[in-house]
Amino acid sequence: MDWGTELWDQCDIIEKHTQSGLELVEKYVKFVKERTEIEQNYAKQLRNLSKKYNLKRSSKDEPECRLSSYQSFLDILNETNDYAGQRELIAENMMMNICIDLTKYLQELKQERKTYLMEAKKAQQSLESTYKQLDSSKKRFEREWREAERAAQYAEKTDQDINATKADVEKAKQQAHMRAHVAEECKNDYAAQLQKYNKEQNQFYFTDMPLIFNKLQDLDERRVRKLAQGYILFSDTEKHVMPIIGKCLEGITKAGTNVNERNDSMVVIEQNKSGFERPGDVEFEDYSQGINRASSDSSLGTPKGPMELLGKNKSKNFWLFSKKSKPTVTEDFAHLPPEQRRKRLQQKLEEICKELQKEVDQSEALGKMKDVYEKNPQMGDPASLASQISQTSQNIERLRGELNKYETWLAEAGGRGDTLRYKTHTFNNNGAHDVLSPDGAHSDESTPDPSQAIYAEFDDDFEDEELTTPIGKCTAMYSFPGASEGTISMQEGEVLAVVEEDKGDGWTRVRRNNGDEGYIPTSYVTINLNK
Repeated sequence: MDWGTELWDQCDIIEKHTQSGLELVEKYVKFVKERTEIEQNYAKQLRNLSKKYNLKRSSKDEPECRLSSYQSFLDILNETNDYAGQRELIAENMMMNICIDLTKYLQELKQERKTYLMEAKKAQQSLESTYKQLDSSKKRFEREWREAERAAQYAEKTDQDINATKADVEKAKQQAHMRAHVAEECKNDYAAQLQKYNKEQNQFYFTDMPLIFNKLQDLDERRVRKLAQGYILFSDTEKHVMPIIGKCLEGITKAGTNVNERNDSMVVIEQNKSGFERPGDVEFEDYSQGINRASSDSSLGTPKGPMELLGKNKSKNFWLFSKKSKPTVTEDFAHLPPEQRRKRLQQKLEEICKELQKEVDQSEALGKMKDVYEKNPQMGDPASLASQISQTSQNIERLRGELNKYETWLAEAGGRGDTLRYKTHTFNNNGAHDVLSPDGAHSDESTPDPSQAIYAEFDDDFEDEELTTPIGKCTAMYSFPGASEGTISMQEGEVLAVVEEDKGDGWTRVRRNNGDEGYIPTSYVTINLNK
């Protein structure tokens, strides 16, 4: 069943129905737009909430940062922020896949519907025009036929009138004949117009309008189908992100299960344990025995109670519930309790060792470069490196001094610093490896300075080091002899594996297929790093 057959006489109804259908699409688009605004506002509120309670704004050195409950709360805030991102994605996809798509489709439907209605209007106007012609020819035929009848009656009356002349009779007959002829022509014209109108009317009601109605029916069905798809997308858009939202919720659940109250208690102990001994019993002071006054007074020199301990350790925050004043921070961390002081000194030693290792590496690189410049003057002036070498040596000596200072403090605090290691190799003018002594002179390796016991000697062989995974390849543009210590020779066009990037000193560490490693000038090769 189709509209062209069943609703052939309901043009107004069809026009009204299709308009109502388009309005429904517009209403649905507006509904989805408001839904996206709700999602966007919801996501914005969630992000603001997450940001408001995100404790990362505080210092990372805060003791709470190591607590599992603290970390889990941060995880929940991050998951909430990710959840907000999924709500934003829902809004974005709804806007793109439903609102924008349906709005574009709606404009196309409106234009198509307008075209069909214009065709129907033209067909209607054409039929009405033909009907007007038919009505006009019919009225003319009616008018002429009456005139012909009157002319015939007048001719007959004149013929029977005895007083009429022959000329009058003849004239009346001619007039009647002419009117009859005109009436006959009008009759034929009316018949032709009637036939034309009936043909057009048949074409209009059985062909033209049914075709247009069927097109409008197809348009309306396509609209309904597209709208139904929009309804489904409304659900599917959210369904598509539900797995990720589920992961966010699982992450929140996991954050809760990751909370370890016992571990948090241990962290609190580790962070806040002072290392002090509990005060002993307060001795009885017998002032009634004068003979024991001296001994009693002397006993006051040995602090026994918490207040006396407090007097002895004024720099130690030894009290339980009284308000603590902010201690004066000292370089040796003496303002901290023993346990906390050891931890801070150990941490400081590790930081100094890392910084010292960087300076030692820089010294090594400068030594290599100076050696290469001395043997290959065309590559550079060795004297240009003097200021950098001097500055690096000063930095090394300064850091060694700080290292010894903090080791001494750590030893006083009862800690150990003999686990700290770093390489202390450099190059002399002859390209040989030497270990620098604290005063910058070359020390004898057979009689190492006891104060430098924590330093690890440089291993001359790269083979003893753990092989590093290559980070790329390089191709030699020029040949390089590799005559100095630590360098490696290469031939023009040779391909080598890159194991360490240029750190700014002009040298790149490479490896051959046979395992040989060494440094080459960065400017001598083209490098392609792995991505």
